Amino acid sequence: MKININGKGMKVGDQLQQRIEEKLGKFNRFFGDEATATVKVRPEKDQKCIEVTLKIHKHYYRAECIADDVFTALDQTIDVLEGQIRKHKTKIEKKIHDYAYMKEYLKTQTDSVPDVEEEPRIIKRKSFELDPMDADEAVLQMEMLGHSFLLFLDAETDKVCAVYKRKDGQYGLLEPEY
Repeated sequence: MKININGKGMKVGDQLQQRIEEKLGKFNRFFGDEATATVKVRPEKDQKCIEVTLKIHKHYYRAECIADDVFTALDQTIDVLEGQIRKHKTKIEKKIHDYAYMKEYLKTQTDSVPDVEEEPRIIKRKSFELDPMDADEAVLQMEMLGHSFLLFLDAETDKVCAVYKRKDGQYGLLEPEY
């Protein structure tokens, strides 16, 4: 597994780097060199925040935790990632051809999280016209509608994009490549 560790606003020491590699090592033995882990460490007021994104083939798993101690935040983040994988175990097993790389990992896991009996399903569909606009106009439109995201047609690039409200109160822009 390739591991990229970035410290934003703080230095990642050797001890922390070694602990991150050790914790992510449990995924390495199942997913091997096909997986990429991106770890971001940053201060969050008086606490530390760790964000881990695992990319395995075309699937992403992401977790972010904040704690007083950076090592505690790391442990919590790894637990969340394991929980995500266990939670989606039945869905993964049903679509095993898409998730073939997960077979070995799932064999070793205990069923500490009960399988959800009812599959999540789409209960509402909505269609709408995409209006050409710039990102700032899309943010304004999103706020007026009271939504947390908005799809729009970028007037400059003529591509479908999305703006969204982030947890920190700022905005994000998604620009797909196709």
